[in-house]
Amino acid sequence: MGTIALNSGLERTAFFYQSVVGKKVVMAVTGSVLCLFVLGHMLGNMQIYQGAEKLNNYAAFLQGLGAGLWAVRLVLLACVGLHILSAYQLWRLKLDARPTPYVKKATVATTYAARTMTWSGPIVLAFIIYHLLHFTTGQAHPDFRRGDVYHNVIAGFSNPAASLFYIVANILLAIHLYHGVWSMFQTVGVNHPRYTPWLKRLSKAYAWVIGIGNVSFPLAVLTGIVK
Repeated sequence: MGTIALNSGLERTAFFYQSVVGKKVVMAVTGSVLCLFVLGHMLGNMQIYQGAEKLNNYAAFLQGLGAGLWAVRLVLLACVGLHILSAYQLWRLKLDARPTPYVKKATVATTYAARTMTWSGPIVLAFIIYHLLHFTTGQAHPDFRRGDVYHNVIAGFSNPAASLFYIVANILLAIHLYHGVWSMFQTVGVNHPRYTPWLKRLSKAYAWVIGIGNVSFPLAVLTGIVK
């Protein structure tokens, strides 16, 4: 009986995911997890303004989590994979439903963020990969010192080209997050004329906080505020 119930549950889950609603729910759930991570990651990095010892101690604390850190990484990796897969499948379904684009497409009800999701997403993915190679593993870093995060940030952002890429990528990330957070509220049914304007403001405020916070790091290094 237990095996039958398990198989039945898996079949229902698979059937739900095959629907458009199921894919949107997966995107919303994984997106919310990634949004929380982005906020926590930015707040942790803010310790760079408190000096090398503070930031390096924070990094050492994370590394000291051991298996716990790897568990978090695996969850985030799964969320990224499912988020991308669901987004791609929804895009394909939309394309299959209307292979020929509108002759005149109205964009009054949409936003710039929504219209750029299809290309800002891949750029953000490329940024994540570069970010990991730059500051986590060090393959893309000119002078990587394991355990000395403060030095790695200063040395990495001292390169104007790398800093410019980070700035542009984080602006696109903020745009992506604005539409993503707003879509997440709609997907889970949090959509009512009374508080919809406030949810839009909340989504925009979140995107601004993330954008300004992350862009501040390369700018602080380039301007000598952090050195």
